[in-house]
This record gives sequence, C-alpha cells and structure tokens, in this order.
Amino acid sequence: QVQLVESGGGLVQAGGSLRLSCVASGSIFMINDMTWYRQAPGKQREWVAGITSGGSTNYVDSVKGRFTISRDKAKNMVYLQMNSLKPEETAVYYCKMEVRIRTSYTFVEHWGQGTQVTVSS
Repeated sequence: QVQLVESGGGLVQAGGSLRLSCVASGSIFMINDMTWYRQAPGKQREWVAGITSGGSTNYVDSVKGRFTISRDKAKNMVYLQMNSLKPEETAVYYCKMEVRIRTSYTFVEHWGQGTQVTVSS
C-alpha cells in the first residue's frame, strides 16, 4: 500500500510564509504527477499547483508569483512554498500523487490526509 503524509501547516499572519511537505511511502516504483489542492470551510476542493515527473509546473492564477511547487524524486516528496499568504487562503491543504507500485503497471491516485493552514488577518 501507499501512504501520503503532509506536514508543515499551521497558523501564520497575513503576509507570512509556510512550507508544506508531502512524503509518499510504500512499495513505490514510480511517481508521475504531484499536485496540491486545498479546501476551505464550506467550499469545494480547489486545485492549487501541480508538477510533472519532468519538473513542469502549473499554478492556479490566484497563487502565481507567491507559491512554488517543487519535488524531490529520490525522497518521493513534494513541497509547496507559500509566501504572502492571505486570510482567504485558510484551508486544509492536500497533496495528491499518481503512483505506480512495484507489482503493477498502472498509476493510481493517492491522497494525503491534509494539513491545516490558517492565515490570520
């Protein structure tokens, strides 16, 4: 089985920064795309940023220039550096990875349990 665990969330003042991390563990052969989502109270889960296996990145317009997604292939980790945070970005942040395990030829999506980010005004 594959497990994803996020960390790095917390309470920060508006304008502050946080760095989220997500690590995958298990019988992993390869990881394709890695993605960050967030879900604010009472709202739908929103795609925030993604990074391909080749290192190409994409961001939702609202975070461009402030957030940076990166990955460490050797460690099966993805990061989200968040700068200039805004109160409206208070949410639970989730990572998702497309993982191929050693006994399969297919990639399966796996999600972490989420980490809370609270931005105070």
